[in-house]
Amino acid sequence: MSITADNLIWKIGRKTVLDGVSLQAEPGKMLGLLGPNGSGKTSLLRLLAGLKKPHSGRITLGGQDLKTIDRKAIAQRVAFVEQHAATNASLRVIDVVKLGRFPHRSMFSGWTKADSDAVDQALERTGMAVKRDERWQSLSGGEKQRAQIARALAQSPQELILDEPTNHLDIQHQINLMRLVADLPITSIIALHDLNHAAMFCDGLIVMQAGKIVATGTPEKVLTESLLRDVFSIEARVEASPHHARPHIHYLR
Repeated sequence: MSITADNLIWKIGRKTVLDGVSLQAEPGKMLGLLGPNGSGKTSLLRLLAGLKKPHSGRITLGGQDLKTIDRKAIAQRVAFVEQHAATNASLRVIDVVKLGRFPHRSMFSGWTKADSDAVDQALERTGMAVKRDERWQSLSGGEKQRAQIARALAQSPQELILDEPTNHLDIQHQINLMRLVADLPITSIIALHDLNHAAMFCDGLIVMQAGKIVATGTPEKVLTESLLRDVFSIEARVEASPHHARPHIHYLR
C-alpha cells in the first residue's frame, strides 16, 4: 500500500479527535474522505502528511514507518494542500509554485531544467500559467487555491493529500481540478464536502463521524440513502447516473 494507518488515536487535551482510525490508500488511486464538520478529516490528513504525530497507532509510507522517515524525505514524495495555506503576500505566483521544488534541491544545487519543466507543467495543469507573474495579494480566493495546488504538483509527489481543495473555486475549476487529480498516476487522499464529486471521481471512500470511520468502500457501497440520513442528516435518493454509471445523489426538498 502507498499510505496505511493502523488504529490511530490523536487528542487535543482531553478531547479525543481521532479514535482508532485505520485505512489503506492504494497506489495510483483516489481515496475520498467524507464527513460532517468536526468529524476529524483535517486532523487525519495532517497526521498522514507527517505534520502531526499520533498519540498511538502507526502510519506507514511505502511500507516504512512514517516516524522513521526524515522530514525532507517525506516532502520529496508527499505533497499536502491545506484549506488555508499561509503565503507571503509579496511573492509572485511563479515564486509560490517554485517552492514545490525545494525538497528536491540541496543548499548548493542550482536551478535546473527539470525544475523549470515541473513548475511550467504545474502552472499549465492548474490553469495558472497566465497568472505566473502576478502578485499573491492580487489573486482571488480561487486563484490562490489553484496556485497552492500548482505548488503541490511542482513537488512531483508520489502521494497527494488535499484538504477540501474545491473550496473557493467556481464550478468550472472544481470539475477541472477533480479531473486533474483523478487522472494523475499517483496516490491521492482528498477531503471533500461535495458528495456527488466524491461519487463521480473517487475510487474509494471513507466516511468519518465524531473521530471514527463509520463506512469504507467504493462509492456504490458507501453512498447509501441510510448513510446520508444517519451521518449527514439529509434525505436523498441515490441512483446510478446514466452519464457515468457512478452513484448520483438527488437531494429532497
